[in-house]
Amino acid sequence: MLAVDLAAIALLTFGVYYPRHRRRDLLVAFLGVNVGVFAVAAVLSASSVGFGLGLGLFGVLSIIRLRSYEISQREIVYYFAALAIGLVTGLPTTEYWLPIGLTVLVVAVMWAGDHPRLLARSHQQIVTIDGAIADRDELRARLGELLGGAVTAFTVQRIDFVDDVTVVDVRYRAAARSASAVGSAR
Repeated sequence: MLAVDLAAIALLTFGVYYPRHRRRDLLVAFLGVNVGVFAVAAVLSASSVGFGLGLGLFGVLSIIRLRSYEISQREIVYYFAALAIGLVTGLPTTEYWLPIGLTVLVVAVMWAGDHPRLLARSHQQIVTIDGAIADRDELRARLGELLGGAVTAFTVQRIDFVDDVTVVDVRYRAAARSASAVGSAR
């Protein structure tokens, strides 16, 4: 099962995550979490120490790191996937097809769910606008003009009437590129 774990985490990190997101620092974290959970699961399953105690301790340590502002929700899911693969493959079992199947499922779901073509035109952006705009309709129109797409949702994070700026977290759907624009971009 160690070979299955190492193959799965290598595929998840080097085959799925890194080519898409290019954060080398998180590769080490995902690998470390995975191998650490595998080791803890393997040792706790063979010892008299409570398994729940060991996983609870590891969970507390993981949560402390996951509270960083430098990590996105997407990367938290990769952490969880790495943790799940290590746990599933580290627990003893007599039926090897179950942990192998669950590991394949986790990697496949991460590959598909984080695929660049899935919802490729949907975007999120924090935008700072020069001007304090309190009217929501005016703000929606201005965001649509600036981003070149249809605004689907937005949250005003700050309106500063003194410095005359508006900071907005906006979700938008980018306009489809025309055939001539696609041809000229090549």
